[in-house]
Amino acid sequence: MMFFRKNREMKRTDKVVILLGLLICSLPNAHATRYVLSDSGDTLVGEIIKVKADQSETLLDIARRNGFGYQDMKLVNPDVDTWLPVHGEEVTLPAQFILPVAPMRGIVLNIPEMRLYYYPPKMKGKPQEVITYPLGIGREGWSTPYMKTKIIEKKTNPNWYPPESIRKEHEAAGDPLPKIVKAGPDNPLGAFAMRLGKPDYLIHGTNKPYGIGMRVSHGCIRLYPEDIEALFSEVSLRTPVNIINQPYKVGVKDNIIYLEAHPFLDEDIEKYENNLTSVVALIIDMLNDEDYELDWSAAYDAIKSPSGLPIAIGRLLPKVMQAKVGERLSKVLTQAEKFNLQLQLDSQIIISD
Repeated sequence: MMFFRKNREMKRTDKVVILLGLLICSLPNAHATRYVLSDSGDTLVGEIIKVKADQSETLLDIARRNGFGYQDMKLVNPDVDTWLPVHGEEVTLPAQFILPVAPMRGIVLNIPEMRLYYYPPKMKGKPQEVITYPLGIGREGWSTPYMKTKIIEKKTNPNWYPPESIRKEHEAAGDPLPKIVKAGPDNPLGAFAMRLGKPDYLIHGTNKPYGIGMRVSHGCIRLYPEDIEALFSEVSLRTPVNIINQPYKVGVKDNIIYLEAHPFLDEDIEKYENNLTSVVALIIDMLNDEDYELDWSAAYDAIKSPSGLPIAIGRLLPKVMQAKVGERLSKVLTQAEKFNLQLQLDSQIIISD
């Protein structure tokens, strides 16, 4: 096992560091989960759950009933048939999350994770909460943009005015669209829509719920109908929205350090493929003045085969274990270079086969 020790104080971009406790309660009329946060220092919530498949359900049915999307479920259940799970077969629910590195205010959308985190306004004398929902996002060529913006409009039963570019695309495919798609079952926006400060983009429902957890939209954010209804009722105008790109997340629970890896987007292949540097930078930024040791083999395995599950890669150490900053940086760079080389070698072996 290869370890690296680091000593800095953990920082968050939010002014109030609110970290995750264990209290979980179900949301009414939705499949999201509400997590009550505490000041314990932990940044990981939830628990991985095992359920049994019913013969009447597809894997997508199980996903929707429990608040997950297609990618969530296939990453952790690769051998379960999407359409015909075996009756009684064990199915894993990836109901454990590391909070993304972003201010804990309003809506945070992590695109490669295909997941939304909503931090309701904190009530005086009460702990902060976070609610999470699975997403459908923009397909390649119509990628959902990264930005900091806000909700500028909320609308029930919205009409859809497809842009000329989308109408041309549908016409070329033999599926012409009218200039206005009225509210109803044929409207891809569903029954609720919230417009962002970049007005071409919406957070909305869908009439094709099987697309949640997939890259299927023209850049907008899709939620299950029941999820957008619940979120719509909670979110007010001018709520901040932060759309981020974090395929890798680092968190801490009970002094154990976890890495959660998701498949990066195809258009980010040059940034993330065969590159451990981004994980190293994330760890340095996340753990700051904490003294810790890491198993780089575990980190390497996590990013090479992303599962979307938090994987233990190290632990925090007592404060008495100190090291010079220069030595720490030298070690982390050496380990990063070594594992980047190993990733490149593995890639070459795969290609040669």
